[in-house]
Amino acid sequence: VQLQASGGGLVQAGGSLRLSCTASERTYGSTFGIYSVGWFRQAPGKGREFVAAKSYRTGSTWYSDSVKGRFTLSRDNAMNTAFLQMDGLTPEDTAVYSCAASGYYTYSDLTSMSKYHDWGQGTQVTVSS
Repeated sequence: VQLQASGGGLVQAGGSLRLSCTASERTYGSTFGIYSVGWFRQAPGKGREFVAAKSYRTGSTWYSDSVKGRFTLSRDNAMNTAFLQMDGLTPEDTAVYSCAASGYYTYSDLTSMSKYHDWGQGTQVTVSS
C-alpha cells in the first residue's frame, strides 16, 4: 500500500474527525513533499467528488464549496502525512473518503481525479443526525 488513509468513523452531526493520509516510506522515501495531495469522497449512490487539495509547489489549498470553512487540509512532509480536519460535520458529509497524490500543482488539475497517479484505499465517514 503506497498511500494509507485512516481516521474515519461514526460521529454525530456537528462533530469532528481528522483523517490522515500516510505515504509509504518505501515508495516515497523523503519525496512526499514534492507531490500535491488531494482528498475526494464518494457518497452512497453518487460519483466520487473533489473535497480538497494542496499544491506542493505553491502551498495553495482549495476546497469544494460544500466543505469550505469547515474542513482544513494540512500536511507534515517530515511524517509523510497529510491531514483532513473535518469540523461541523453533517449527514451530507457521509461518504468514503480517499486521498491521492499528484505531480500537478494547479487548481484546475488538482480538482480532476485523472491528474492523480496514486490513490489510497478509502476510509468511511458516517455522520448521524
